[in-house]
Amino acid sequence: MAGKRLAVLSVLPFLFAAVTMAQGQAPPNRGGGGPSPTGQAPLSADAPKATAGPLDANDYGLGVDLHTYVIGPMDVLAVRVFRENDFTGQVQVRSDGMITLPLINDVQAAGLTPDRLRVQLTEALGGFLQKPEVTVQVMQVNSRRYTITGLVFRPGPYPLITATHVFDAINAAGGFQEFAKKSDVMVIRGSQRLHFNYDDYVKGRKGKTSDNFLLENGDTIYVK
Repeated sequence: MAGKRLAVLSVLPFLFAAVTMAQGQAPPNRGGGGPSPTGQAPLSADAPKATAGPLDANDYGLGVDLHTYVIGPMDVLAVRVFRENDFTGQVQVRSDGMITLPLINDVQAAGLTPDRLRVQLTEALGGFLQKPEVTVQVMQVNSRRYTITGLVFRPGPYPLITATHVFDAINAAGGFQEFAKKSDVMVIRGSQRLHFNYDDYVKGRKGKTSDNFLLENGDTIYVK
C-alpha cells in the first residue's frame, strides 16, 4: 500500500506541470477573417509596407514643411480615417497620379499637397461616412529625388521635397570626406555636366562655377 501511495505522489508533480503549461497557452485566434462591412478589403491590404514613420524633412537637413510638398506619381502616402479601419492604411500613388480607396474608388493625388488631398478625401467620404476625420501623410518620396555619390559622409538618394541648392545637398549628405575635391563638384543632369566650386562659393568669389544653382529632379551629384 505504501508503495502505491509513493508511486502516486511521484506522478503528481508531472501532472501539475502539464496542467500549468496547458493553462499558460494562448487561446486560438478566433478573429473574424471575413470581408469588411464595406464589402471591400481594407485600404492597407495591398498597400506598400513602410518600416519608418511619416517623413520629417529635417531628417534630410532640408528644414521644410512637408505639408507644402506636392505629391507625385509613385509616392507612398498614409491615409487615416478616424475609427474607420477599412479606409486606413498606406497607398502608393500610381503612375497615372491616382490612388484607389474603398467606396470612392479612384482619386487624383498627384499635383496636390497632402492637406489638399485630405480635404478632397473628406468631401468624397462624406457621402458614405458621418463626419469623417481624415489625415494624409507622406511616407516616402519617389517622384522627385536627387542622388549624391562619391566622397561625402552619407551618399545615396535624397527626396527633392523643396527647392534645394547644390550647397545644401552637400551639407545634407554630411559634408565632404577628407580627400574630396571641393573645387570641382560635378552635377550630372542628363547629357549635361555642371560644375560647382564649393571653395569659391564659400569664399564669395564670383565665377561661373561658384554659382550655387538649384537641383532638378533626377540630378546626380558626384564628389571626386
